[in-house]
Amino acid sequence: MKTDKELLGAWGGGDRAAGNELFRRHFSAVHRFFANKVDRDVEDLVQRTFMACTEGRDRFEGRSSFRTYVLGIANHLVCNAYRRKRARVEVDLDRDSIVDLGASPSTLFAEQEEQRVLLEALRRIPLTSQVVLELYYWERLTGPQLGEVLGIPEDTARSRVRTAKQLLRKALAQLSASRRVLESTDADLEQWADSIRVELDRAG
Repeated sequence: MKTDKELLGAWGGGDRAAGNELFRRHFSAVHRFFANKVDRDVEDLVQRTFMACTEGRDRFEGRSSFRTYVLGIANHLVCNAYRRKRARVEVDLDRDSIVDLGASPSTLFAEQEEQRVLLEALRRIPLTSQVVLELYYWERLTGPQLGEVLGIPEDTARSRVRTAKQLLRKALAQLSASRRVLESTDADLEQWADSIRVELDRAG
């Protein structure tokens, strides 16, 4: 079986089957990345992400995984999309959530109240914090992998996870109308995040 790097090279050389296989392997991760961050055009952003992979294939040397490479591109695209959307307003993605930047409440399907509250809370913390938590919980990235995606040192990535968890808990407390739901979600964030990941995969 060809490696991701071999598939990327073949795709860049015109092998559409190689591109299709690379897309098949990593579609779910890229789709999950955008699903809770943009209100529309998810499929377009997914396509643009993979096209950017082949256009910049010479920058992928294979020392890191293709998954971190493609998620790094996805992160760059979503950040740029929000900066362009608010071109005439100062945007600080370490401060501003996607709700602050004009996103509407999440329309993702969620079966249980804990899932709905968690999805909305993620959208109400700064975008950089939302990104790091969704990568941490949904993609199960390690500290070094988070650093690769975000282009920051590993220690900084781990610090961002800790800070983002604190911000998420504050957002959960503000959004949850039920003490039971708040305590349930806060007590096992990983379980509820995993359940959302399953729903996202079904939807994608």
